[in-house]
This record gives sequence, C-alpha cells and structure tokens, in this order.
Amino acid sequence: MNANGVLQIALYLVVLTACSRMLGRPIARALDGERSWLTRALGPLERLVYRLAGADPAREMTWMEYALAFLLFNAAGTIALYALLRVQGFLPLNPDLLPGLSPHLAFNTATSFATNTNWQSYGGETTISALGAMLGLTVQNFVSAAAGIAVLLALVRGIVRRSAGTIGNFWADLVRGSLYVLLPLSLLLAVALVSQGVVQTLAGSLDVPLLQPAADAQGQPVVSQRLALGPVASQIAIKQLGTNGGGYYNVNSAHPFENPTPLSNFLELLAILLIPAALCFSFGHWVKEVRQGWALYAAMLVLLGLFLALAAWSEAQPNPGLAGLGVDEAAAAGNPGGNMEGKEVRFGIAGSATWAAATTAASNGSVNSMHDSFNPLGGLAAMTLMAPGEVAFGGVGSGLYGMLLFVIVTVFISGLMVGRTPEYLGKKIESYETKMAALGILVSPIAALVGTAVAVSTAAGAAGVANPGPHGFSEILYAFLSAANNNGSAFAGLSANAPFYDTALGLCMLFGRYFIVVPVLAIAGSLAAKKFVPPSTGTLPTHTPLFVTLLVGVVLIVGALNFVPAFALGPIVEQLQLVSAGH
Repeated sequence: MNANGVLQIALYLVVLTACSRMLGRPIARALDGERSWLTRALGPLERLVYRLAGADPAREMTWMEYALAFLLFNAAGTIALYALLRVQGFLPLNPDLLPGLSPHLAFNTATSFATNTNWQSYGGETTISALGAMLGLTVQNFVSAAAGIAVLLALVRGIVRRSAGTIGNFWADLVRGSLYVLLPLSLLLAVALVSQGVVQTLAGSLDVPLLQPAADAQGQPVVSQRLALGPVASQIAIKQLGTNGGGYYNVNSAHPFENPTPLSNFLELLAILLIPAALCFSFGHWVKEVRQGWALYAAMLVLLGLFLALAAWSEAQPNPGLAGLGVDEAAAAGNPGGNMEGKEVRFGIAGSATWAAATTAASNGSVNSMHDSFNPLGGLAAMTLMAPGEVAFGGVGSGLYGMLLFVIVTVFISGLMVGRTPEYLGKKIESYETKMAALGILVSPIAALVGTAVAVSTAAGAAGVANPGPHGFSEILYAFLSAANNNGSAFAGLSANAPFYDTALGLCMLFGRYFIVVPVLAIAGSLAAKKFVPPSTGTLPTHTPLFVTLLVGVVLIVGALNFVPAFALGPIVEQLQLVSAGH
C-alpha cells in the first residue's frame, strides 16, 4: 500500500479518537437524564412516549424485570415487523407495487433487524417498499440499537451501585438512548449525506435515457435504465450510527446513491464506530475514573489495528490466481495495484480495507466493497474481528458490554495468578459472575460453529454454495459468524434466500443476541447487590498498559481461537492454494 493509503487510515483513526472522546461525556450525561438543551427540546416528546406506553420511568427494576421487559419489547417488535413485511403489498407508500415477503424471508428479515443484525437475504431496492423501509426497518434500526445501550447502562449500574437490588428502568433507558443520542446524530448525518447527493425521496423508480446505446442479452436495443429511488439518506444515517448496516440498495454503501463521494464515504465510515467508541469514554465518566474508559478504548483499538493492518496488507498484494492471465496488478501511476476485484475505484484499497475492518469490528455489516472478492487473508481478518463476539468496539452498547465480559474473565484469571480474590472497580468477581461471563462469551462460537457444521453436512446447506472447495466453506462460515455475532455482512457468494438459510441464520441471530443479554443482566444484578471493596496493594490495576495487554490476549485466546480449526479449512487453506497456484 502506498503512503496515501497509510495516511487515509491514520487520519481515520485520529478523527475517530478525537470525535469519540469529545462525545463521551455528553452521551453519558444524556443517558443519565441530566438536563440540557436537548431535554428542553425533546423532553415533552419523552414524557408523551411514557404516557402512551403507560411506563413509569422512575420505577426501578430488578435484573429479572429488566430482562423480561427487554425480551418482551423485542418479541413485540419482531412480530410487528414480520406482519408488516408480509402485507406490505397491500399498504400505501409502495409506488413500485412490491409484493409482501415470503414467510421464511419475512422471518429472517424481522429477526435480523430486531436483533440489530440487519442481515439481508434480498435486494433492498427490489424487495422492501418505502413504508416497509421507514416504518419497519428504520424504526428497528433505532430501537434495537437503543436496546443495546440500555443493557450496557444496566451493567454499568451494577458496577457502580452498592448493595442495591435494582439496575434502572428499561423503558427510560430505551427512550433516552433513542431520543437524546441516536436521533440527533442521525439527523445531522442525514443532512450531511443529502448534501453529498445521497437520495432522499418518497418517489418511485425513475426511467432515464442512456447516454450511450446498449443491447440486452438477446441483442435487442436498450434505450433507458430504471433507477430505484427512496428514503435512502434517513435510513443510511441510522444504519451506520446504530451499527445496523442494512443497506437500502443490494450492494449497500458501494452504491453511488448510498455513498456517492469520498466525503460521504468518510462520514459513513466514521459513523460506524463513533458511538461504540464514545461509549468507552462515557464508561469512564460513569465509573468516575476516566482512565478505565481509555483502557477499554485502547484494547479495542489494538484489536482493530491488528486486523485492519492485515486486511490492508493482504488487499495490497496481487491475486496469485491472476498472475498467469496477463493482469497488471502492480502499483503505478493510474493503477492502484493490488487486489482491486470487487472494489470501487473511487475508494481504493485503503478505503475498502478500512471499511471491511470497521464494519466487522463493529456489529455493523455494511460494505463498500465485496468481501467475497478479498484475498483469503483479507477475508480472514474480517472473520477474526467477528469471532470473539464483536468486542473490538462492537455494536452500540453491545460491544462494550461484550468487552466487559472479557474484562471479568481477565480479572478472574489475573486474580488466580496472584492468589487473590479478583476485583473490578471495587466489586469482587466471584464464581457466579465468571460463569455468566463465560456463558455469554461462548454463545456466539457455539451458534456459529454448530450452524456451519449443519450447513456443510446437509443437502439444503450445500445447495446454496456457488463456489466449491475452501472458498465455499468460507462463505458458509462467514454467514453463520455474521449471524451469530449480529453483524449482518456477507461473503455474498452464498444463495441465502432459501428456507434453510433464512431459518437457520434467523435462529442464530436470536441465539447470539438474547443468550448473551440475559447473562449480562444477571451479572449486573449480582454486582449491584455487592458492597464496595476498597482497593489494596494486592489489587490488580485495570487501567494500565499491562492490563490492556492481558485483556487483548484473553480476547484473542478465549474468543478467536475457538475458530482456528474452521479457519484452517477455509481462508487459510485457500491462501495456501493461491500461493501455490501463483508459483
């Protein structure tokens, strides 16, 4: 990669750090319900929502009540979205007269958006009406992200409260996350994207004349092209900021109507990690020790940096399989060099690799290039970022509470090494918390590996594979990794819109979301009931470079190494085959 590419990546990381640091405290104050100009503007709407919902925001909940409210709300949202998608053909704001979705596709899509996964087994512009996109998908983009923030808040209260039996109110946390964090930032980003040319309209598709004559496969002249339009900018803003990732168009942010300019690309890329990164600094304010937030941010940044470097280096290498075909893959003036298959020339190697790393480090899943066309090690980098459970920034709220599960395990292991009862921020970490943390960490590997095993060993699973050999295995593994970790991106060579994959991936999404949330809330309830233990000379500091190194090591060893045998069957052996073919 040339110096320009390195500069692009460095600039992105610097701006991300500065912006997230700046937003950390305002987000913490907003989620705590402190008064600001936003509460003066949106306070009446917040109170109206509580009245309509019949919710009392001042009523505290136990962890079981909080978990029940979370699960019931998500179940209701999933059912409502499923019904909307099934009958969209009979509803207004459907200028292209798109029919309702099939039962298995509606199940997959409703589950996907309600779990903040946003996996899409369909082409958005040819499947979902404007009403379905706005009332169904965009609403879930907001509330599924806000629900993740709510669970994080509950865990934080468990850490900071002493001898308490409650961890907050789910409805208050959900509404504040939506109104005071996601909505204002989405409005700002949507306006910025519209200024760059991202489409925002309720009009139907538009037929435009071609500038040059063309012919179809039968040799018949083609004089016009049909362009799909819709309320794109408003959905793209929350898709990025809420780490949702579901695109309005089939090719997602590689489409010029979703992502037309280098500036729109940078803004959308920044938005992927902005709130997850800012929540690290919010955590420092909540626990009244800013260094703790910096430690978590540093661990996430190290994990992102390691695999971003691998992806960027891999994609800057020529594809050995093309060496004998006369393809010029050397970098030169007018030629970026490297593996440009599946990438937009306007974004290049650096812009594509950075997006791929960011979108898989977060549970975002949007793309501006096709991961299926990456060199095997580039695909491996994306898979490895998902493998530990989306904790290298991860989803809005979910990434940080996932990383805190690893913190608990790290503290426990460190305590065993020095022969002391493990402690974290004044709370003893005992067997119950460690077991719940281990359960939460193992959920996504179990779902992903079991799903992959079933898919490769059944006729229904094999039927969706377009590429034989290790690459086809990688496509299946990537799909189940993406679903189990609520990411939503895909290798794209897999024909997933079939009853088997729609159902299996939908179940993986449910398993990967809710079987982690319940242990997290159980930990929150347990920690909240404990007394504060003052630090002593034997207490391991959890804000130092040593602890950051230990945390990164535990994430890689406990999280990612579960997948080494599977990676060996997919991207690793494919890389060896490519190198062999190149020689």
